[in-house]
Amino acid sequence: HVKNGIYGEMWVAAMLAARRLGRPVKWVGTRGESFVSDFQGRALSLTGEIALDADGKFLAIRFDDRADLGAYGAAFGAFIATRNVTITMGGVYRVPALYARTRLAFTNTTPVSAYRGAGRPDIAYAIERLVDYAAREHGFDPIELRRKNFIPRDAMPYKTPNAGSYDSGDFEAVMDDALARADWTGFPKRRAQAQRAGRLRGIGIATYLEAGGGGSAPKDQVAVEFDATGWMTLYAVTHSSGQGHETVFPQIVAETLGIDAASIRFHPRPPATDLVGNGTGGSRGVLGTGSAFRILGDKLIELARPHAAARLGVPESGLRYAKGKFHAGRHSIGFVELARALAGPKPHPLDTTAEGTYGTSYPNGCHIAEVEIDPGTGVASIERYTAVDDLGHVVNPALVEGQVHGGVVQGAGQVFGEHAVYDPVSAQLLTGSFMDYVMPRADWLRGIEVHDHPVPTPTNALGAKGVGESGCSGSLPALVNATMDALQPLGIRHLDMPLTPARLWAAIRAADK
Repeated sequence: HVKNGIYGEMWVAAMLAARRLGRPVKWVGTRGESFVSDFQGRALSLTGEIALDADGKFLAIRFDDRADLGAYGAAFGAFIATRNVTITMGGVYRVPALYARTRLAFTNTTPVSAYRGAGRPDIAYAIERLVDYAAREHGFDPIELRRKNFIPRDAMPYKTPNAGSYDSGDFEAVMDDALARADWTGFPKRRAQAQRAGRLRGIGIATYLEAGGGGSAPKDQVAVEFDATGWMTLYAVTHSSGQGHETVFPQIVAETLGIDAASIRFHPRPPATDLVGNGTGGSRGVLGTGSAFRILGDKLIELARPHAAARLGVPESGLRYAKGKFHAGRHSIGFVELARALAGPKPHPLDTTAEGTYGTSYPNGCHIAEVEIDPGTGVASIERYTAVDDLGHVVNPALVEGQVHGGVVQGAGQVFGEHAVYDPVSAQLLTGSFMDYVMPRADWLRGIEVHDHPVPTPTNALGAKGVGESGCSGSLPALVNATMDALQPLGIRHLDMPLTPARLWAAIRAADK
């Protein structure tokens, strides 16, 4: 995982060499070097226990977490294995008692740091596997067991036993939405069709919750500068690695002002004014930086108001702002028109900054997967996938859908193949190339539906909760639950990831004997 990491070769040595030589220096690592040097992810062994009463009410959950940090502490390794794994270990359920024990170990392997979700998918997986396992062991319907134990919407904000506080959510409504869209009740017919074709088909559900936002900076600051044509350039200390900041940040400001986003650009670098911010990790880009841009839009209207009043020859109290224009009776002046008229010597009178402080929010959702297994080869395929997520207010549905698609496929990669394997004696990495290390492919997920079920959060200016990790947090448990449901008729109760063809084939063969 190369994002956010500080590596000796590519950061420190390259900068020192550039300074010594007085010219640009570029570090180029080979793929083989990356396998044994770039941070790896997950490396957790989670054992969970859940206590229920005779009616299926949850009484307690306990986890024993063993985390491999690799050869040395790197970036977020210990933080993920401790704080991130435990902060939401009750998930979407009302659980009176929670307990977790984490043991960290140094080994002679590649250091471990953040991989999409950074502990959030790990604990979501552990919780939802526990719930499904408990339902099967004790004869509860997996849907009704979840429904019985959800934190109700009217209990928000809900303080968890381990000191967290969920700000908002409607977990039962999100699940019901997903059940209807996934045609849960029609599954027996699809399973029977697969059985006639000699295949094993299973359905799995996961109702996940994760902690997003936060960060180490005290606040999120943004800035805007105008040019002579009235066009705006937005600035913030956050870089896009495919999230679409160049689209969504101008969109937020444009919607606030009621103008065309085509006249707004975004650059991920500070202008002359120094800015601070929390960047984009941890699903915090839109809820932090985006909220600051929403505040910036409101501030621009108020900054422009006296200039508009002067142009229209009316007092400020006589102005009304709507649809990108200041109105005074039958006369009006557009915001962009005004910005262009005010252009001249730098700085522009509307150049300004805005800021806000935003804490943690809790994206959540319900994912339902259907998986088929060929018992002759052990190959599993994802036949249907439905994701219904409460991400709070959604600014750009297309970008959200792309984020969920990417997260779900990453989760599928972990479920069905990805595994860094080391020789137990020499610690030699045995999966040191893509000839040995399985990567998810686009054709793994041919049928996916993504839907929003927003419950806006009151914790930031946009009401957004974040989306970056949601696909991965929902797909790990949903896909494994579906796979285990397919294997359940054979008496197979649990398998650990990755569920490779070889592992599934061996389990099916053992069950046949």
